[in-house]
Amino acid sequence: MIPLDPVPRPIDHLPGRGAADLIAIADRSGTLDFAGLEQAVGQMAAFLASQGLKAGDRVASWLAKTRTACLLPLAAPRAGLVHVPINPLLKRGQVAHILADSGAALLVTQPARAATLEAGDVPASCRQVFEDAVFATDVMLPSAADPQALAAILYTSGSTGRPKGVMLSHANLWLGAISVAHYLRLTPDDRTLCVLPFSFDYGQNQLFSSWAAGARVIPLDYLTPRDVIKAVDRFGATTLAGVPPLWGQLLEADWPTETANTLRRLTNSGGALTARMVSDLRRRFPQADLYPMYGITEAFRSTYLDPALVDAHPESMGQAIPFAEVIVVGADGHRAAPGEPGELVHAGPLVSLGYWGDNGRTAERFRPAPAYFTSGGMAVFSGDEVIEGADGLLRFVGRADEMIKSAGNRISPTEIEEAVLAGGEVAEAVAIGVADARLGQVIAVVARARGDPADVEQALRARLRRDLPNFMQPAHYHWRDALPRNANGKLDRAALKAEVAR
Repeated sequence: MIPLDPVPRPIDHLPGRGAADLIAIADRSGTLDFAGLEQAVGQMAAFLASQGLKAGDRVASWLAKTRTACLLPLAAPRAGLVHVPINPLLKRGQVAHILADSGAALLVTQPARAATLEAGDVPASCRQVFEDAVFATDVMLPSAADPQALAAILYTSGSTGRPKGVMLSHANLWLGAISVAHYLRLTPDDRTLCVLPFSFDYGQNQLFSSWAAGARVIPLDYLTPRDVIKAVDRFGATTLAGVPPLWGQLLEADWPTETANTLRRLTNSGGALTARMVSDLRRRFPQADLYPMYGITEAFRSTYLDPALVDAHPESMGQAIPFAEVIVVGADGHRAAPGEPGELVHAGPLVSLGYWGDNGRTAERFRPAPAYFTSGGMAVFSGDEVIEGADGLLRFVGRADEMIKSAGNRISPTEIEEAVLAGGEVAEAVAIGVADARLGQVIAVVARARGDPADVEQALRARLRRDLPNFMQPAHYHWRDALPRNANGKLDRAALKAEVAR
């Protein structure tokens, strides 16, 4: 486990942390050691510096998980520029929005992707360059940038509207890397299989935290769960991060015992794991430590649950990660008492710089930390309702704007979903509040059944009548062969809500 380093520094210093003979990247093209990584980042930064861009200009990338995609998050800040990664799953309309909103001056992409863009998608002020050209013979040395300077803009998935850009400083990215590498106990022997998009905050952090620990990364674009299993086997991956829908797919796949036992560490983000899923993961991967985590892009990671506590507290999201101060704040601004629901508020050096070009939304979410916080400065008010137990562990209740309000009761969609999934009749489920003239809202569940939907619904309704009070009983079930996902692999609740409301 690497020691905590509380001194923020420019993010592009990360590759130099590993020993020269350790492997930094392993993929289908071969391997690259840390000395080679340092040289490649310096060459890419030198190319960017030669393009006539001004300090602080935005460099967007729309790439699969290529070497260039791995290096640009370090090379652009080294050149005094701001990196804007675009999820490779996005389509031209979404790409056009991000390019225009960020004011990107340069787009690094691939010929096949560029061919899908139409006239006007790329602003006239933004030049395109293909990734094969983004290298120079010169090598730019690491920067001496102010750690508080803007280094990256990460656009949220946009499931609740237009994607918005979260501004991250060098310090945000550096301290996030050190924090995660520390609590995950990463070592130079580890091999991180990177399946999450690099445009996703935790997907990108997998690069930085692994390199901070001297570990290697294995970038993988996958089509099926079988691709992930084969990569774990081929590269001897020890660490795998996922979101709940991906874990559901991987649990349904056939894992050879030897391959499953290769993994030492499973980390979850992008949604809470159900108790049943925790149990299934622990059974399928008995050699692996399981790290449930919670975070928002506006503050990167916020909490994690120590693996030693997972079996006893599978419903918990844990406690604050290093460098984070996380407190539950009541409706009137007081510190919530144990057992009292409130909004999770995050303060400390991991809090981002706000939303790019949107002072109004920044002012709504980023406000001075309450006086009882130890950390000064700005805090981010998450909009998520949580409860802190007497044991100090936090438990997720739900998004404040997703709570279902029926007959005067506030109902957590998460609690309904956990109950639906607990019996094993259903593979995936999303609970939604639907307008009702008499009750205000009733509960609708959109789900993927294991078996004939009619039989599953009959069994499910019978079980939930035993397990849930009357006001929490779903009124409607909508059965689907597949549930929609957004570009980060999360279940697309906004799309389902719009569909069910029609």
